[in-house]
Amino acid sequence: MARNRQSGFALILLAVFVLVGIGYVVVPFLNDRKANTEATTEEGSTSTGSSAPVYTKEGEVTFLRGGTPIKRIDVEIAENEAARNQGLMYRPYMPDSVGMLFIFEQSEPQSFWMKNTAIPLDIIYVNENKTVVSIQKNTTPYSEQGLPSYESAQFVVEVNGGFTDRYGIRVGDTISF
Repeated sequence: MARNRQSGFALILLAVFVLVGIGYVVVPFLNDRKANTEATTEEGSTSTGSSAPVYTKEGEVTFLRGGTPIKRIDVEIAENEAARNQGLMYRPYMPDSVGMLFIFEQSEPQSFWMKNTAIPLDIIYVNENKTVVSIQKNTTPYSEQGLPSYESAQFVVEVNGGFTDRYGIRVGDTISF
């Protein structure tokens, strides 16, 4: 009878060790899966539980050369001071098909910085005629260094770093929105 108790205890102990071992394998997998479902989606929005700003399409910008479309993106629009100050801060990711369009009341020299911005950007400065006047490429995340337009600009388009090189966007091209 004592032998049967020892065998039963040994089986219970073995079962506990097996369950704990399975827990060490399965729990990290489940946590990774949960993290992936809360990550930013391809549209740029985030599921519940994430504190990153949610992307909201408010318009479209088309880059043109000689009237011929080069690339179209969906944009959020920053047309008031609060939205312009926030910009793309605190966003861990942005799809290549989206960006932000900043609209200012008048054309004048502009300067942006990357404070609290986690992703490198191309900052495209555009004058009142909707012509690209300068581009700050592959900006440094979190930098507080000013990134000037060098010329007057009434509009600014922010896109992922490297975007202008990938699509051949250059000074002299135009935009429509």
